[in-house]
Parts: sequence; structure tokens; C-alpha cells
Amino acid sequence: MLVESPPEQRAETASALPGRRAIRAAGLLVSLAVLVLVALASIAVGAKELSLGQVWHGLFDASGTYADTVVSDRLSRTLLGLLAGAALGLAGAVLQALTRNPLADPGLLGLNAGASAAVVTAITFFGVTSLSGYVWFAFCGAAAVGAVVWFLGGRRGATPVRLVLAGTAISAALYGYLQAVMILDDAALGRMRFWTVGSLGSGSEEAVMQVVPFLVVGSGLALLLARPLNAMAMGDDTAKALGADLNRTRALSMLVATMLSGAATAACGPIVFVGLMVPHVVRSFTGPDQRWILPYAAVLSPVLLLGADVLGRIVARPAELQVGIVTAIIGGPVFILLVRRRRTAQL
Repeated sequence: MLVESPPEQRAETASALPGRRAIRAAGLLVSLAVLVLVALASIAVGAKELSLGQVWHGLFDASGTYADTVVSDRLSRTLLGLLAGAALGLAGAVLQALTRNPLADPGLLGLNAGASAAVVTAITFFGVTSLSGYVWFAFCGAAAVGAVVWFLGGRRGATPVRLVLAGTAISAALYGYLQAVMILDDAALGRMRFWTVGSLGSGSEEAVMQVVPFLVVGSGLALLLARPLNAMAMGDDTAKALGADLNRTRALSMLVATMLSGAATAACGPIVFVGLMVPHVVRSFTGPDQRWILPYAAVLSPVLLLGADVLGRIVARPAELQVGIVTAIIGGPVFILLVRRRRTAQL
């Protein structure tokens, strides 16, 4: 028997909703401001020490001494970090909603490994040297792994545990393949180190322009999936009653995750944990509403990625620590903490 809430309680709840929306909107604006600050830090700070005046002249004096370092390297690298970070965050948020598992991300489901294996195969066996070729191989690899994970996970009857187990097993096999290729081909080792650790060092105008169309389309589709994913979170029967097309939503979600993670991996290599940590943290203060989780993830994921990249450039001067290594160092302990908190909450 359902007990109806008193009118005073319903009125109080209704009046609180605009306040919550205002707080979330204000938080999103603050997140954007933080993103701007981190992006500026990414331009100002590098493995090569430059003063703010030198950075300023490099940005606005095309013929200046520091133009190549600031514009060709740092600015393009920062733009690539913004795009790739947003892509990984959105892909992770979509996959977590799809699998109803807050610990899912493109890396755990094998999409990054599939894209990386395809790119390394293209480099080693087909002689592909341009980013335009990498992108298509990355998409095919991510799509193939996504299809296999979906099949092994039970297809329409897929459960979060099965999907994660299938993705983990496939990732292990593919990373074993990558190691075997590097052992057999010493000449390819230097070319493939980038794909085994993940880096924003390939940031260039060409790299940014190659992946922009895929990231824009994928991001737009991800944001459009917010309402269907909200409906699916209530259960399949409720989602159907609300008019959601479950098969279409699942197919589009896998397509979006494949497109975003494939493009990001093609441009930066396999960068793990960004798509896991940020949506999970965002959900703790936005609640389960994907209409807020997705925008927040798109803004805060680049903050993490660019922040890790700046940290890697500082701690290893005059060399640099690849951003994939930094995110793994940060993400490993965070992932263990999230798992422990989740197990504690279930007890």
C-alpha cells in the first residue's frame, strides 16, 4: 500500500528542486573556470622552462623565438588534452550508465586495448604512419572488441559483472599481443612505446583536426542519450513503460563509447582511469541524473588529464613523464579505494 506524502512535504520538495538545479549549474560554471585555469597552466608550464612573458610572446608573435614551442607544441597539446579528456569522460559515463556499474570505463571493457592493438598492427604490419590511418584502425579495433565483449557478456541479457570480466580478459590477451609484437620487432619498439603508455606528446594541429569530427559527433550523441539512459537506470520494464527503446539506446551507447574512446586512443594512446574516476566522483554530488553527470564529466575529465600532463612535465624535467603513466599512478589507488567503499556499502 502506497502512503502519499503530506502536502507540506511535497511542496518543500518541489521548492527545493530549483535550488538544487541552481547549485549544480553554479558548480558547472566553477568547473569550467577550473578547466580554463588548468588549460592556461598547460600552456604556461612545460618541460622547457619559459617565463610568462616568453609564453605571451610565443602565443601572439608568430615570428618570435618561442612561437614553435608555445603554439606548435603546448597550445596544440592542450587542445588535444581538452578533446581527449572530454571524450574519455563521456565514454566512461555512458558505459557506467549502460552497464549500471559505477566502476566501468573504456579501459576495463577492453575498448582502449582493442584500439591500441589495431593501431600497433597498422604500424608494424601495414606501414601506416599517418594519424588519418590510425583513426580508422583504432575505430575498427575498438568496435571489434566492443562487439566481442557484448557477445560474451550475454548480449541483450548482459550483466555488469559479465561485461567487466569479458573486457578484462580480452584486454589481458590484447596487451599480451602488444608485448609479443614489441619483442619480435625491435625496430617497432620505439614507435609503439607511445601506444603502450599514452601521451599528449603527439599534440599537433594535424592531430587535433583529424579527431575533432569524431569527438564532436560522439560527444553530441552522448549528451542526447542522457534521458534514455536515465530511463534505463530505473529498470528495463520501467524504461519500456516510459517509451525508451532499449535496444536502440544500448546500440547507440556502445557506438558512442567506441567512437569516443577510439578517437582518443588514436590521438593519445591508451589512457586509463580517466573515464572511470571522473564520472564516479561526479555522481557523488550530482546524483544519478545523466543530464548533469555527462556535462560535468565532459568538463572535469580534461581537468584531470591536463593536470596529470602538467604534473608529468614538472616532476621529470628536463624530460617528461607520460600522462598515461601519471593517470595510472593516480588511478590505481583510487580504483582500489572505490572498490573497497563499494564493497563496504554492500555489506
